[in-house]
Amino acid sequence: MAMFESLSKRLEGIFTSLSGQGKITEEDVNVALKEVRMALLEADVNLKVVRQFVERVKQKAIGANVMGSLSPAQQVLSIVHDELIEVLGGSDSRNKLDLGGTPPNVVMLVGLQGSGKTTTAAKLANYLRKQGQRPLMVAADMYRPAAVNQLKTLGKQLNIPVYSEPMGANPVDICVHSLNFAREQACNVVILDTAGRLNIDERMMQEVTNIRVRLQPREVLLVADAMTGQEAVRVADDFNKAVSLTGMILTKMDGDARGGAALSIRSVTGVPIKFMGLGEKTDALEPFYPDRLASRILGMGDVLSLIEKAQETIDQEEALKTQAKLKQGKFDLEDFLNAMRQLKRMGPLRQVMEMLPGMNKLTQMPEMEEALEGDSLKYIEAIILSMTREERRSPEIINGSRRKRIALGSGTSVQEVNQLLDQFGEMRTMIRQISTGKGPWAQFARQYAGNGAMPGMPGLPAGGLPQPRLSGGGKKTG
Repeated sequence: MAMFESLSKRLEGIFTSLSGQGKITEEDVNVALKEVRMALLEADVNLKVVRQFVERVKQKAIGANVMGSLSPAQQVLSIVHDELIEVLGGSDSRNKLDLGGTPPNVVMLVGLQGSGKTTTAAKLANYLRKQGQRPLMVAADMYRPAAVNQLKTLGKQLNIPVYSEPMGANPVDICVHSLNFAREQACNVVILDTAGRLNIDERMMQEVTNIRVRLQPREVLLVADAMTGQEAVRVADDFNKAVSLTGMILTKMDGDARGGAALSIRSVTGVPIKFMGLGEKTDALEPFYPDRLASRILGMGDVLSLIEKAQETIDQEEALKTQAKLKQGKFDLEDFLNAMRQLKRMGPLRQVMEMLPGMNKLTQMPEMEEALEGDSLKYIEAIILSMTREERRSPEIINGSRRKRIALGSGTSVQEVNQLLDQFGEMRTMIRQISTGKGPWAQFARQYAGNGAMPGMPGLPAGGLPQPRLSGGGKKTG
């Protein structure tokens, strides 16, 4: 993800530079950890957390016997991976939302103004409904008139009930009354959107404390803006001391800040991160898995999250049809268009690619950066839709005059149409080789399945992996 991009690049460079076989020497470790320390500090990780992290890695790494065929670089990487998981929250159940009480379970959201609390309430309600829960959102922020209207609007969009009372009502009473409403509506989870301030003050803390005492919520979650860096850590510490937080939701984790807050909060405050917001849309909320995030930071991908995302968005029947065609070595531009549309539904292409092991290197290539950030997919779709059904099913019939007509119909250039057809030809070759088990792509697939890492590709064409090369400009250049 963008927030950890710089840290990922630095760490990747460190482990690539480690060399030697057999036992890891103290010199190897010291050189690597000096760089790791600098990388973490540059990522805005708390100094105390960095010192503890580096010391633990050093103790485990020096003199460690290399396991099996692992190189020293891979061994240290494994140790760093395990320690990153611990720093981010470990693998205990505290990272999970606890809804094991007598319904309705109350989830109370607290935080400063501007952290995205109201939007997060809707995201959490949407997430819980997908998990089979029946959520109710409660508008308990009486100090920002727009907050009540915003929550009602979000509730209407999602078709999730919202409990509210007229402006001037007591926030504590609103929350208490919402429980009876939840029982009447057969809602089993109540999400309280409480008031925030620009700064922590006594009045706000007293109000959230009163709500906590009266309702005894199952979860008290702080919503904090990850873009504020170490300020988010300080806010978490203050709220935790006042209202005893059970967890946190970090918003704007898709931003381009350095990500140090996520790597510091659990160690400094003891409060586990339970969810992370990765965009503006109401489905842009993910459970926080320390092991998966550690893998993504170190460029190992996050295949489990990718599978879950695919299961949520991909049409299973369509996927089975495509799978049958792939097994037969058949794959046309209509299949490609359907696959691309399903991929788009999984979210931003960069986020999807970063979940694949080894693909983080690919996303950093200049031509891929442009393709992932620009409108390339939109123009690819326009080109394919400008073809006749016969052309989509048999791309080999597309001659020069047809290419001109397709370019004119899609608002692109003949050169861009040529690029797409060339890339599709490469992709079809790749699919046929993998399905038959013969050729360099089949060899690559076998290596990839065996290692779980992106191996070298001797024997591949000079162009390497097929990549979107469309400019995305949509202007005719010829």
